[in-house]
Amino acid sequence: MGATKTEFYTDEQNKLAILAKAIGHPARVAIIDYLLKVNACICDDIVNELPLAQPTISQHLRELKNAGIIKGSIEKNAICYCIDEKSLEVLQEYLGSITSKIKDKNSKFC
Repeated sequence: MGATKTEFYTDEQNKLAILAKAIGHPARVAIIDYLLKVNACICDDIVNELPLAQPTISQHLRELKNAGIIKGSIEKNAICYCIDEKSLEVLQEYLGSITSKIKDKNSKFC
């Protein structure tokens, strides 16, 4: 498989692709749902909530953080994670624009 040539796409398209890829795994969606429910947490809390090993959860948290969907702050010897609203606003605006364009065309696609 060939490499993706991100330089051919706009910064917005690349950012949206990164966000979509980050939420493209059910474990990451479950982590986001959990963070929304508790408003902040430490990695061990997620381990107790989801049926995944701690290293697996750490990897998913890293992917979400690298995409900018979550942010973390160090509290003593643990990291407390929460949702980063700015990135999700970008995704919300894009999905909203798709919905708006579909409605404007009176759903006459295909």
